[in-house]
Amino acid sequence: MATASKDKGVITIDGHEIIVTNPNKPLWPEEGITKLEFLDRLIALSPYLLPYTANRYLTTIRWPHGIHDESFYQKNCPKGAPEFVRTAQLGGVNYVVLDSIPTLLWLGNLACLEFHPSFHYINDELPAEWLIDIDPSVEEEPRIMRAAKIVVDLLHSLNIRCIPKTSGATGVQIYVPIRRGYTFEQLRKIGKFLGDFLVQSHPKLFTIERMKKDRGDLIYFDYLQHWYGKTLSAPYTPRAKRGATVSTPLFPDELDKGITPKDFHLRNIENRLTRLGDIIRTVEPQSLDHVLSILK
Repeated sequence: MATASKDKGVITIDGHEIIVTNPNKPLWPEEGITKLEFLDRLIALSPYLLPYTANRYLTTIRWPHGIHDESFYQKNCPKGAPEFVRTAQLGGVNYVVLDSIPTLLWLGNLACLEFHPSFHYINDELPAEWLIDIDPSVEEEPRIMRAAKIVVDLLHSLNIRCIPKTSGATGVQIYVPIRRGYTFEQLRKIGKFLGDFLVQSHPKLFTIERMKKDRGDLIYFDYLQHWYGKTLSAPYTPRAKRGATVSTPLFPDELDKGITPKDFHLRNIENRLTRLGDIIRTVEPQSLDHVLSILK
């Protein structure tokens, strides 16, 4: 239930009241998406987003005055957080644990427009999944879906099933559900093997060069980001980009259908999710033993 005036509103959900300040403030001005509409869209996204942020250390990015103004990363939980907000300590940082709709809306009211969870669970040193970031070196990269398809096909050739997802910005990430027990070191070893192969087989498309200034127009196969304590944009997180894009999982065969990361946004993602559900859940946790045995 939501009520709003020009300067303040209240949302009551799950027995908690969330004060909404400046509900009519435009966060995505070109799309006319206000803070109140953003919170409404977060409620619709919550069944899909929260499973990937609960029980993890959360980094958010805040745009207090909308996507065209200043922004900053938030790791430490702000002072004065409501009692329902859970936190967890790691490395001297008191992280918010995004595990409920009230917490999600509280963060949304603070203009946290993006949600970046850790690759591992709270009090756990093992990766929860395996993610590879396919990152363009130029702003407009028409080859990005082709590059993602090559990576997906390579993994499938190794009997590793995966789901690509748009980052919501310019790139694509490859999401691999994995059986519990693998280490970050083991996943990085496989990633290095794949990256070297892709650079050798597609030298005009891929690079594993870490420095962006040295990549030219090549697409960066980033296997290094996936590490303990680091983060990446969650599945179904909104992004602070024109178009109000949302990081969206895709079926592998959709990579051949002319899709771009801009095609999925706050105003159409709910229809897709209602129709398809969370397609990441269609892939069972994968064994990587056969690849690791080869690399030994």
